[in-house]
Parts: sequence; C-alpha cells; structure tokens
Amino acid sequence: MNTDQVFELLQDAGVSESTSIQTVRRWLREGKIKYEGGKRSRETGCIIDDTDQAFDLLKDAGVSESISNQIVRRWLHEGRIKHEGNRNKKTDYIVDDITSKLFIDDRTNQNMDEMIHRLKLKIQAQDKHIEGMEELHENAKRRLIEQRDKLKKEVAISHNKEIKLQSEIKNLVKQNIELRNELKKLKESKGDHYTLTSSTQSNNYSKKLGLSKMASNKEVLAEYKGLLKITHPDQGGNAKLFHYIKTDYDNFRNSTKDK
Repeated sequence: MNTDQVFELLQDAGVSESTSIQTVRRWLREGKIKYEGGKRSRETGCIIDDTDQAFDLLKDAGVSESISNQIVRRWLHEGRIKHEGNRNKKTDYIVDDITSKLFIDDRTNQNMDEMIHRLKLKIQAQDKHIEGMEELHENAKRRLIEQRDKLKKEVAISHNKEIKLQSEIKNLVKQNIELRNELKKLKESKGDHYTLTSSTQSNNYSKKLGLSKMASNKEVLAEYKGLLKITHPDQGGNAKLFHYIKTDYDNFRNSTKDK
C-alpha cells in the first residue's frame, strides 16, 4: 500500500485528518507502507491482503474494535480486502457465512430500527413538552399584561380621586376660614351693641339685647345664653365683655325668680 491509499482508508474509517497524517507518517518511517503518490484505492482495486491486516491497521490507528468490525465487513464487501484472514476464528470479527460478510445481520438491523423508533418517540414527546411549555409561557405572559393594564387603570383612578379629594379639602378650608371671619364679625357686632346699650340703659334687658319690648323672659334668657357662649374667653371672646353680660344675665334671672 502507498501513502495515498492508506490515508484514504483511514479517512474512510472516520479517523480525523490530523491523526491520519500522523499515522501515515509513522507507518512510512516504520516501513509498513511505501510512498507512491497519485494512486488511489478506487483505481487499484484490492489494496489490503486480508482481514487480519485490516484489523491490525485500524487498531494501530486507534479505531475501536466494534467500529473496526463494521469497517472491515464493508471493505470486504467493497473489494478493498483480497482475502479473509484467520483472526475471525478466534475473535469472531468476520464470520464464515458469506452473506454476513456483505451485510449486517437482520438482528442488528432490527435492533437499529427499534432504536430509531424509540428515538423518534422520544423526540415527539419532547416536542409536545416544548409546545406545552411555550403555551404556558404565552398564557403567563398574557396574564401579566392583563394585570399590568388593570393596575395602570387602578393607579389612574386612585390619582383622580386624590386630586378630587385635595380640591374638596381646599374648598372646606376656604369655607371654614369664611365662617370663622363671619363669626368674628358677629361677636364684635353683638359685643359693641351690648356695650352701647348697657352704658345707657342698665335695667332694660330687652333693649340691651336688641329685642322687642314685648319679648318674653324665655327669649331674653336664650339670647343671654347665646351671647355668653360667643363671648366666653375659652371661645376666644372678650373677658371683660363676658363679665358684663354674665352680671346682667344673673341679675335678670334672679329678678324673674322673685316674680
């Protein structure tokens, strides 16, 4: 065999290119092959003497026994090996039956078919599993989008309510201030009126209070109580004015009891 033939055989046996080159160089140094470039195995027919030689070459090149068995059978069928050696008697690499030399036995084919069938079923199961996972992913993604949109709407509604509440609070504060100012004016006007009347008429209680002369005692008492409430110091009223009104109130109430 020459270098081209050996290199082609190693490549055909599945040996990598770098390993094939190193092996060919080593065999050339060891004298196992001779250098005659340009001659390919397809042009020269049988290039290996027997199966024993083929097994030795493949083993020396690092090819496993199981793979070597298949390759030697194929080379024998393709006519690359001249004769069947004796190694099959010891190792069962090559069986005596001619049909077995040409083809892998039916049992091997059946096992391969079963293995391929199981692989197909496994692939189908994995495809279904992937489809299920993709469907779950899409459903989860859709739910997250719906929840996000719902949350955005709730935030917008809450924001609008907050704005409305702040506006109502401002209005209430404004109204409260206006009511306080009106109450203050009322206290001042009542106090001024009572001061003026009390300085001129000490015993005419109805007139002091700005009531009709025909006002009943009950009405006078009610008016006094109202003045006492708005002029009380605890309510922000004038202490001196409260004292005057309280004195007249007590005097009027005592006078009504005597009657």
